[in-house]
Amino acid sequence: MPILNKDMTLCISLSARPSNNGTRFHNHLYGQLGLNWIYKAFAPTNLEQAIAGVRGLGIRGCAVSMPFKEDVMALVDEMDDSATAIESVNTIVNTDGHLKAYNTDYTAIEQLLASNAVPTDWSVLVQGAGGMAKATVAALRDAGFTDVTVIARNEATGPALAGQYGFAWRPELDAGSADLIINVTPLGMAGGPDADALAFPATAIDAARMVFDVVALPAETPLIKAARAAGKPVITGAEVATIQALEQFVLYTGTRPTAEQVRAAEDFMRAQ
Repeated sequence: MPILNKDMTLCISLSARPSNNGTRFHNHLYGQLGLNWIYKAFAPTNLEQAIAGVRGLGIRGCAVSMPFKEDVMALVDEMDDSATAIESVNTIVNTDGHLKAYNTDYTAIEQLLASNAVPTDWSVLVQGAGGMAKATVAALRDAGFTDVTVIARNEATGPALAGQYGFAWRPELDAGSADLIINVTPLGMAGGPDADALAFPATAIDAARMVFDVVALPAETPLIKAARAAGKPVITGAEVATIQALEQFVLYTGTRPTAEQVRAAEDFMRAQ
């Protein structure tokens, strides 16, 4: 990484509980490609002021994570179709003060369902109803899944999300399970109050054919550890984080790294 200087291009991330994943991934790629750029993570106390800073300071790119993915929509100038379709933002690109919002979470979920050859006739349980859940449910619908149930306690957002995509909703998991179970809540996230929580009970894990946790930190969440112990194939949040971060990198820089460069950045990110 070059020494800090006045000509550096800055990109940032905004999250209630920021990690070093994006910071290490992006900065490693900047170094590999010889770019005079730097990436820094922030935990804003005022979202409106943070976005005003992105605009006013000429910050090129801004990743947006929980819980800001929906609230930030009112603060940008333009919504790309990827964000408009699911009413959720995880990426902002600043071009001369014009802020355009995107969603690369959808792309990551879509690619992982395809690369893992998840059968579209499987039943699916999605636990969560926030911005990342919207990306997940939309990707499932667009991939051709039809037997999907959204599990969310919120009796406003849960039914609304399920109904938007023609799926079912339940407020509680109860004793249910499915072929594919997906956690899209902060349960199991490092640094949070539920860091040790298991997002699905052992009975649901045992009955599932595959387990998917979008939580990226830690890479081995309690749910992923339990699924591996039960002999289930898994899709991890770390995989989601790599793909969505790569697509953000391309949007910010206009450069797509090689597969080898991405693997090196991913290895560096996970070695922390």
